[in-house]
Amino acid sequence: MNRKLYKSYDRKICGVCGGIAEFMDVDPTIVRLIWVLASLGGGIGIPVYIVAAIIMDDKPDYIDQ
Repeated sequence: MNRKLYKSYDRKICGVCGGIAEFMDVDPTIVRLIWVLASLGGGIGIPVYIVAAIIMDDKPDYIDQ
């Protein structure tokens, strides 16, 4: 099975956390909470989110939402 990581249509900002949650098959809220804790704890979450938002592709329309 060939899976690819895409930004999600379930977006709050850019769809990065939703895309990671879909890829890992977990609730997007859990991924968002972990990301907020990483941002507030060490500050690494914000630059990583920006890089991920730039690098990750948008989900094509032909893939099921």
